[in-house]
Amino acid sequence: MGGRNLLAWASLGLLAVTLAVPAAAPQSAKPSSKPWVAPRTSWGDPDFSGLWNYATMTPLERPQAFAGKDVLTDAEAAAYEKQTIARQEATNNTAGPDWWDEGTRHLTERRTSLIVDPPNGRVPPLTPDAQKRAAARTAANRARGPADGPEDLGLNVRCLVWSTAGPPMLPGVYNNNVQFIQTRDHIVIVNEMIHDARIVPMDGRPHGTVRSWMGDSRGRWDGETLVVDTINFNEKAAFRGSTESLHLVERFTRVSDGTIRYKFTVEDPATWTRPWTAMVPMTKIEGTMLEYACHEGNERSMEGILRAARVQDK
Repeated sequence: MGGRNLLAWASLGLLAVTLAVPAAAPQSAKPSSKPWVAPRTSWGDPDFSGLWNYATMTPLERPQAFAGKDVLTDAEAAAYEKQTIARQEATNNTAGPDWWDEGTRHLTERRTSLIVDPPNGRVPPLTPDAQKRAAARTAANRARGPADGPEDLGLNVRCLVWSTAGPPMLPGVYNNNVQFIQTRDHIVIVNEMIHDARIVPMDGRPHGTVRSWMGDSRGRWDGETLVVDTINFNEKAAFRGSTESLHLVERFTRVSDGTIRYKFTVEDPATWTRPWTAMVPMTKIEGTMLEYACHEGNERSMEGILRAARVQDK
């Protein structure tokens, strides 16, 4: 009896396998999932409109402690985040305008630096001329003493431009938000920091000749990527000690519904020994970007200087 039962169960098993074969064939022939495609504007361009945040605790340059290490392990990234958040919370012990928002996550694929080229994750060395300029600036700042007029204060305090607002854009301690507004032939990039706005023509027109604080930008599409080419910076808007010959190329690629990969390359032969490239993640956020009250929050330094000068004039 036991042998007959075993034979019966074996026969049923063989039948089940035989019947299952035709059903398995369609499952193995499943079509591959379609690649993600960025949403489109009504005229067909990739849609970047909306608010995006680029705060991250990943430093611009790779710390010496991570020399030779491009990417952290999960455990190392968690420890780094914990340490950085503890430091942030120690300084964020007040409310209101004294609160920083430097980012609380290691968003850049656990990379140890925003700089991706050179491979060491560091800004290239300065040229000899750039070193002389840097030394001269340091000496001038030491000898200047109290500010006698608005021009003696930095661009940030005067609310003209802010180094992290760009271009290129880099994360700072707060105001790491940017808004994109698109039309058929222009893209406007509005930065929360000092509410600067770059109006980027997309119609193929050549660069102008006027130099400005934020340079002269021209945009184009390279497939799914928005490419913004900027030259004609003036001599006063120095990005990390750069000169008028600074050439900036920014690439914005929407890689998911909630993520833009922002990559930029800076080149200035008068300042650095080679070009360098950084990549900054941007995440989509909801809400409204409020106007940055720059002069209202700069401790009235400009007002104090001008008021004192008027008193002396009497």
